Amino acid sequence: MDPKTILWPTDLSSESIASAPKVMALSQQYNAAVVMLYVAVDLCSYFPAYGNFPSNEVVDHFRLWEIKHARALMEDVCEKDFKACPHLELELANGDPVEEIFKMAARKNADLIVMTATHGRHGKDGPGLGHVAEAVATRGALPVLFVTP
Repeated sequence: MDPKTILWPTDLSSESIASAPKVMALSQQYNAAVVMLYVAVDLCSYFPAYGNFPSNEVVDHFRLWEIKHARALMEDVCEKDFKACPHLELELANGDPVEEIFKMAARKNADLIVMTATHGRHGKDGPGLGHVAEAVATRGALPVLFVTP
């Protein structure tokens, strides 16, 4: 299978961003488009264990800050690592990361999902998967390729 569209969900951590050259290499190898996706977590989905939810104004202010910050980081990765990739799309979503990854994969007709296989954890069995990566690999219908930074 030669993928035409690669979905690269990232949490924008240093480990995840370090895998950008491998995603780029896959894109070049298959002449595939890359959709870089960052999912902002919906803070209102968390139970307020100590007190009340913050006001809507505070939540909206945080969301705007997070989107602006994420967009800047994504554009930096684009400029630094994907100059030779003419088919790179930057996408932002808000909600449950696993569900948003599946939605974006369907919306963009992705053939392959590429995820970073570590959250900085290395044990005797090699890199560890985060809960989002594990859920995407086990619950989805698309092939998932894990790369290490």
